Amino acid sequence: MSVKAQRRPLGLQLAIIGFVVLWFILAAFPFIWTVWGSFKVELDFFSIADWTNVLTGERTRAAYGRPFTGAGYNGSWVQEEFWRNVLNTLIVCFFVVCTSLTIGTLGGYALSRSSYRYTFWLLIAALIFRAMPPITLVAGYMLPFFEWNVWGILPTTIIVLVAINQPFTLWMLHSFFQKIPKELDESAKVDGCTQFQAFRHVIIPVMWPGVITTGLFSFLLAYNDFAVTSMLLSESNRTMVPEIAAYLGTTYTEGNVMFAVAAVVSATVPLFILVMFFQRQIVSGLTAGAVKG
Repeated sequence: MSVKAQRRPLGLQLAIIGFVVLWFILAAFPFIWTVWGSFKVELDFFSIADWTNVLTGERTRAAYGRPFTGAGYNGSWVQEEFWRNVLNTLIVCFFVVCTSLTIGTLGGYALSRSSYRYTFWLLIAALIFRAMPPITLVAGYMLPFFEWNVWGILPTTIIVLVAINQPFTLWMLHSFFQKIPKELDESAKVDGCTQFQAFRHVIIPVMWPGVITTGLFSFLLAYNDFAVTSMLLSESNRTMVPEIAAYLGTTYTEGNVMFAVAAVVSATVPLFILVMFFQRQIVSGLTAGAVKG
């Protein structure tokens, strides 16, 4: 078949390009709009009289003498010390990812190489627990945490997030390990490796894209969690997402919406950078099933 015969019709190419551009605009517009509005005052960003105020910055200019202001970022990061919540989030994410991957890689590898019948039922039980809403599981931790006086601190929240995330990590890594031929283990043992040495020096390097992909999903679970962290952390130990919600205030307290908008942008930008940095590993991990013996 010639190259010309394989080319798409011009109309189809234009339709595809138009669809991709439209999809990109619809997907990216809310974030771009939020980033732009984070440098305005509330009366501009949420203007009901004239939505173009967010473009011109009329009220922002009247208040600060220029169409842009960093008052929202200064208020959240300096006045409300949002950097403490960022630090708490990084601590929680680091330990959740490290613990989940350690248990998940060892457990997933063992289950993928096991010939016992209970392996299937262990995975089914893990899937059932993963399917349950996390908020239903958190309630069971509340009473012992209060009795042992460990409520409100980061370590207990990390334990709960690992417990909630572990079934997903186990399932995902188990599926990756199953795609790796068992002949690799046997070849490593013939060369004098123990089972653990074969796992460490042979299997894990092959599995690395899958480990990174699973670790990223574990990171996102801890990074974006609201239900668990809002229930288990005290006000002084909040992570980013509960703190952003606190900026909005309640029916009894007045909030500052622009603090929340600036904090949302601050919390979202690192995710874009993270995904772009690991995009190749993510794609490789999601297509790890292509590994053949």
